[in-house]
Amino acid sequence: MAETGAPPLPPSPPPHTPVARAERFVWLTARVLEQRLFAHHFRGGAADPVETALDAYRNEDGGYGHALEPDLRGPVSQPLHTAHALRVLDAVGRCAGQRVERICRYLTSVSTADGALPAIHPSQRGYPTAPFVPVVDDPPSALLATGPVVGLLHRNEVWHAWLFRATDFCWQAVESLDESHPYEIEAAVAFLDAAPDRPRAEAAADRLGRLVRAHRLAALDPDDLDAYPVSPGYAPGEHHFPYDYARTPRSLARAWFTDDEMTRSLDHLAAQQQEDGGWHVRWRRWAPAPALEARPLVTVEALRTLRSHGRPVG
Repeated sequence: MAETGAPPLPPSPPPHTPVARAERFVWLTARVLEQRLFAHHFRGGAADPVETALDAYRNEDGGYGHALEPDLRGPVSQPLHTAHALRVLDAVGRCAGQRVERICRYLTSVSTADGALPAIHPSQRGYPTAPFVPVVDDPPSALLATGPVVGLLHRNEVWHAWLFRATDFCWQAVESLDESHPYEIEAAVAFLDAAPDRPRAEAAADRLGRLVRAHRLAALDPDDLDAYPVSPGYAPGEHHFPYDYARTPRSLARAWFTDDEMTRSLDHLAAQQQEDGGWHVRWRRWAPAPALEARPLVTVEALRTLRSHGRPVG
């Protein structure tokens, strides 16, 4: 047999398990980065190949671009791409060191006047972008972009001057929310789950949980989705479920839902695995390539969510 230079694969999981079904889908459709992530999470793969694959998206300014977040095309660094890179580094235990120092310098360079991040920096103008992601010349600060980044940096005990004002922004934004939408609530949870002031985070999370239930922002009965409104601007049927807010049992958002509600939502998530082994994206699909690239992302995330809640995935 010819030498390929690749390490031998460990034994495959039993056929017909969720992981085995997803593995074929990943090898058929995923970018190298998601292939490496899948191998790391479910096949005992090392972290170094994940970092190497991620480097293809890194720019000289310390940020990340090149459609790392599939709905933003083009080479330029963007906060959402860079947040995605931080999630990858966190997932493989590499969210530290000079790499993250460079990321923080990039975040400082693109911050708004109040020290937070815009969802889209104007440098995206001219490159293909999802129609539901507007590019404006003077973008406002966005909890959607800032909360997950600040949360990840705190969880990994990264300290940088940028974090002080960005943390203050997140507290003010989270504690002043009275109307919101699911993705913004998810960003708030990502911040609160790692915010250093735990009593303050628990109090803020409790208030957000009551807001989510009062505004029916979580579909608590997957068998009666018509009873739950879809937020304005979302795709038809783009509901959010308890597991979207509480990705792990340790999340503060887990207390928002009863055991029965969480069980039904996880049953629903497991049942959404398609015949090809992957999960579909729920947001609006606007071009073939972003939809194709996003499916392996949501597939890996679905498997990780199920496993974190104790569901057997193989």
